[in-house]
Amino acid sequence: MKLSCQRHLFDIPDDVAYLNCAYMSPLLTRVRDAAVAGLARKTHPWEIVPHDFFSGSDALRAAFAQLINASADDVAIVPAASYGVSTAARNLPLARGQNVLVVEDQFPSNVYPWRERAAESGAGVRTVPRPATGGWTQAVLSAIDGTTAVLALPHCHWTDGGLFDLERIAAVCRRDGIALALDVTQSLGVLPLDVQRIQPDFLSCAAYKWLLGPYSIGLLYVAKSWQRQGRPIEHNWIHRKNAEDFARLVEYQDEFEPGARRFDVGERSNFALVPAAEAGIRQLLEWGVDDVCETIEAMADNIVERVAPLGLRAPPKSERAPHYLGLQLDGGLPSDLLPELARRKVYVSVRGASIRVTPHLYNTEADCDRFVDAIRAVL
Repeated sequence: MKLSCQRHLFDIPDDVAYLNCAYMSPLLTRVRDAAVAGLARKTHPWEIVPHDFFSGSDALRAAFAQLINASADDVAIVPAASYGVSTAARNLPLARGQNVLVVEDQFPSNVYPWRERAAESGAGVRTVPRPATGGWTQAVLSAIDGTTAVLALPHCHWTDGGLFDLERIAAVCRRDGIALALDVTQSLGVLPLDVQRIQPDFLSCAAYKWLLGPYSIGLLYVAKSWQRQGRPIEHNWIHRKNAEDFARLVEYQDEFEPGARRFDVGERSNFALVPAAEAGIRQLLEWGVDDVCETIEAMADNIVERVAPLGLRAPPKSERAPHYLGLQLDGGLPSDLLPELARRKVYVSVRGASIRVTPHLYNTEADCDRFVDAIRAVL
């Protein structure tokens, strides 16, 4: 079901056309208020009790788990998607002669950790070239061979929104014993995702884009097999057994708290960012991700149709994520495109050869009109 415009829940001036959620989302007012209230708690630190170090983060875990159809115990709190990817790279088996598959022009944070891990283990990192036709899913499946140990993928490509059929790819991974590590920062919150159907080993996501949350916090889903044997990339007091008993913290514990908590970042109880991240996810759950997706898809399809006469083209609808446009122009884009659009208070991104247009529920029909008019003027 398409949703009505939700601009009233944000603080966006009427004359601003912000179609750039893939860069970072504007904060919902409820997210901002949660962050301010959380930060203000430290003005009276005597009112913060030991239990508070655990209750907020567990509420965030529960909200994120509901979003991906997991349990709260499956979720770790991390400071960034790269922290989650690095955790996956530290733990997934990789031996000399094996390889990790990434895709061409993949976001760096889901490439560098695998290069480092491969260099340590004598393995390799292979890059799947951008397909001229047929889409990313078939390109990835065709690149798998007997030496492939890990697939490190997004749900959609960050430059142009090219879509990956994760359920189809995951089925091949399970059949062939290949690990699957996902960075879903550019999709989760708008593309429906069910970890019970995909069964990734690790799934990492930053909160500041499509989860409508603050910067410097993210979430990490960890499959149960790695919850029992995984190695965290740092060791801190709060992810150990009996950490809630502050008087006995010097009775050092080798045992971790249950589930994915062993992978939590230190100071994970951040009293400003944790409630803010939860507030963003709760709003998504109230809207319903399926309905968010349907609404944004209609907006994106309308934009594609209206800019086609200007020579701008998007990937075929069957090969791109419904919320994400990478518009290309024969001969390339003007070098002054973004400053000229910004002068007209129209905000998008350029990534690679694409104008990246990523609307959300705060966008209006007037925003789309302003974008099309500005693009026409600049081109």
